[in-house]
Amino acid sequence: MSEQKESSVLFSLKELMNLEEDRIRQEEETKRATAEAAERARLDSERRARDEEESRIRAEENRRRTEEARSREETARLEALRQAEVEKARVEAEQRARMEAMQAQQAHEAQLARIKQDDSKKKLRNMIIGISVAGVLVIGGGTALGITKYNESKEKEQALLLAQQQKDEESKKLEAQLKEQSAKVERLLADLTSAKDDAQRAAIQKQIEDAQEATKKLKTGGGGKAAPGGGPAKSCNCQPGDPLCSCL
Repeated sequence: MSEQKESSVLFSLKELMNLEEDRIRQEEETKRATAEAAERARLDSERRARDEEESRIRAEENRRRTEEARSREETARLEALRQAEVEKARVEAEQRARMEAMQAQQAHEAQLARIKQDDSKKKLRNMIIGISVAGVLVIGGGTALGITKYNESKEKEQALLLAQQQKDEESKKLEAQLKEQSAKVERLLADLTSAKDDAQRAAIQKQIEDAQEATKKLKTGGGGKAAPGGGPAKSCNCQPGDPLCSCL
């Protein structure tokens, strides 16, 4: 009977031990599962954080590249506009120069025609004077008067010749001044094409306008002043530095 009781107690203890071992094993499995789940959660969180950071970095890089491309496009657009303005100014300057050269050529041809006409008139006048002098010399009693008129005619011709020489000298001086102004304008146009900013371009453009205004004043005899020789100033459209220009 006691052996049976003892055996029953041992069985109960063994059952209790088995239950305790099962409980401990379940707790360990639960802890391990919880730890594994926590580790998985941590790894997932870290992976998501890395993915988000990589996405942020990619987005920032794309934004930076887009901004740089936009900046390059804007710079290229502004440079194209600047080049277009420079080219427009160059073309306009060339057109003005061609028009002034054409007008100078036309004025030169007109002057040559006037000179030929004046030469014809001078020859006719000299012929008339010669005939008149000869007539006076032939007619008795008019010899002294004819000689006097002849001398006066020669004096007038000498005075006209002297005035023409003075006019030629003034014309050469004006031509040198116009050449100097033309060279100045060409240098400024070259500087305009290499200007680095709007302020520098504006300053050079102002100098070009001042130089062109000075050239215009030289061509018109000083902006409304009397032209050389005492007469009123003539309008002149000669190309700066044109040796054919005869405007004074």
